[in-house]
Amino acid sequence: MKRLDQILAKSLNSASSERAPDLSPTIAEEPACPLCGGAGFVRRERPVEHPRFGKAEPCDCVLDEDTGVRRARLERLSNLGSLTRFTFANLIPAGRTGDSDYFLAACEAAKAFAAEPRGWLVFSGGSGSGKTHLAAAIANERIAAGQAALFMVVPDLLDHLRASYDATIDELGYEQMFDQVRNAPLLILDDIDASSGTPWAREKLFQIVNHRYNAELPTVYTTSQRPQQLDDRLSTRLCDAALSRVLMLEGAVKGGYRQVGGMSRERLSEMQFRDFVDPPKATPEELASLRAAVRAAKEYADGPGGWLVIMGTNGCGKTHIAAAIANKVLANGGKVFFAVVPDLLDHLRTSFAPGNEASYDETFDEVRGADLLILDDLGAQKSSPWAEEKLYQIVNYRTLMQLPTVVTTDVLPESMRSAYPRIAARVLDPLSGNKIEILAPHYTLGRVVEPRGYSPKRKPAGDRLKR
Repeated sequence: MKRLDQILAKSLNSASSERAPDLSPTIAEEPACPLCGGAGFVRRERPVEHPRFGKAEPCDCVLDEDTGVRRARLERLSNLGSLTRFTFANLIPAGRTGDSDYFLAACEAAKAFAAEPRGWLVFSGGSGSGKTHLAAAIANERIAAGQAALFMVVPDLLDHLRASYDATIDELGYEQMFDQVRNAPLLILDDIDASSGTPWAREKLFQIVNHRYNAELPTVYTTSQRPQQLDDRLSTRLCDAALSRVLMLEGAVKGGYRQVGGMSRERLSEMQFRDFVDPPKATPEELASLRAAVRAAKEYADGPGGWLVIMGTNGCGKTHIAAAIANKVLANGGKVFFAVVPDLLDHLRTSFAPGNEASYDETFDEVRGADLLILDDLGAQKSSPWAEEKLYQIVNYRTLMQLPTVVTTDVLPESMRSAYPRIAARVLDPLSGNKIEILAPHYTLGRVVEPRGYSPKRKPAGDRLKR
């Protein structure tokens, strides 16, 4: 039976010079251990309640090695090749793209993971952003500590699996290899977004990822795309906050603003935090709620994450606050999609026509996966099964992917749950973000009726707030 390093060494010459391992033999071939077949780790029989149940452990042949022999073997089995030169010591402090804040955060996370691998790390960034260096540095750090790590470039891995899968010739070799990759104590999959190919190859990759997801095995991924843009089955696992941490290595392209509904860039720029003033004749309670909303919005703009739902009567300043968040994010180099909900649904309806599917799909995907999405005036849309389904698909996807989303609405929570139960379950979920309530009246019209807030004890008749 061939060892994993012997199988892998056949077809990595096509990798880039930066990543391609040096395949020239440096260590004499050794007889394979009868327990682990040369892999260096085994799965021992453990009770279900044992903390090591189902997890890879060092083989007896590894435990008997001296330090020098162990490191040489781990380097050989790691498949790192020339990537052994990539360490934390020779990282460029600000990253290759100069986005020091992003890169430093990723570097600290990588060092912590290398010290104690738990869960998953996902490094996302363009070519040259340093993601492969960080991933290889983690592997080298683990090997220096005498622990195993396996580094695989995904397209090459799939080539190896295809080459080794011949049931009439080397079925055992394929099964052995596939099992070693799936159960490696620490696996690094480089360029997971470059896994285009046959359905068979994509299915094999998913089986590896899904197995490690279910077993919660330490894994590092690198991708040039945002993980939210990958195949749904991969993205839902790579973006699961309970297991995975996604780290961007570079900022977004500056000036990335898209809108549907008339909020032009010029109009947006007129709605800054500095322009926000208190409404006349507001009560102390109303002013306090408005100022608290502005403070929460400023904090959100500095680091968007999850949902921010801004609730209040028409004209109380919700849209201004949402626009101010957008301006701050754009000034920091982020991307924003500002959509007035009724206009967005009209736009999608118009583009959803025979022969125009490409335009619809492009718009829908852009809204659904926007870096920061602002849904202005939720609840003002004309309700129809089609509209509700499209809106639900957007909010459900963004909830699952934990994408930053700002919502403004003048619909009471109780009424929203009654009229749009599935949408409300996502938008108002306290675990998905923060809900801020503005009690202030309309800036120019004042109070049409006596002020009433959002407390169920003061719940008004009808669906929408009026002052």
